[in-house]
Amino acid sequence: MTEAAIRIGQGDVLIVVDIQNDFCSGGALAVPQGDAVVPLINRLAGRFEHIVLTQDWHPPGHLSFASSHPDRKPFDAITLPYGEQVLWPDHCVQDSIGAAFHRDLRIPRAELIIRKGYLRNIDSYSAFYENDRQTPTGLSGYLRERGLTRIFLAGLAFDYCVRYSAEDARQHGFSVCVIEDGCRGIGAETIAATHRIFAQRNIVSLPADAVL
Repeated sequence: MTEAAIRIGQGDVLIVVDIQNDFCSGGALAVPQGDAVVPLINRLAGRFEHIVLTQDWHPPGHLSFASSHPDRKPFDAITLPYGEQVLWPDHCVQDSIGAAFHRDLRIPRAELIIRKGYLRNIDSYSAFYENDRQTPTGLSGYLRERGLTRIFLAGLAFDYCVRYSAEDARQHGFSVCVIEDGCRGIGAETIAATHRIFAQRNIVSLPADAVL
């Protein structure tokens, strides 16, 4: 779904998803052109009073790492108690350079950092839940207590962590807008599927210059 220009108000929050070295150029799990969103997100953040950052934050030997399964390789899929799990290269390991925010990200006014994926046996894409769909990050309660009702999302990757964060935000009753030029995706098929899901769930897609 697309929409005309939107004016930011007191109940709005920008959630910047996983702008970390490992998801940018040269990183362990680089999203194509991931670095390109950084200047735009910096400018966009200047328009918001309320900003939340998310940070993938895996312990060494995380279950989602292919290296934790000697008979598997990156991008294989396995079945875990919570469902299918894609196996990734080791990435965003706690306290590593790869887990750090991109050096050019400039959002000093961010009010909260949500770290996700820190439980060794559960992966996490969404800013709201670990992938077991039972373990909350606490973000929903935080936003409600602050009186924030409309969420704007930008970051990496469009078809994974941005997508699942947007879906969960809608499930929790928030209005959701995704800043598409503030995101980059991984694969044509998953990007197309994300667009279909957004249309079905009344998740607004719009460019950064439509956010006033």
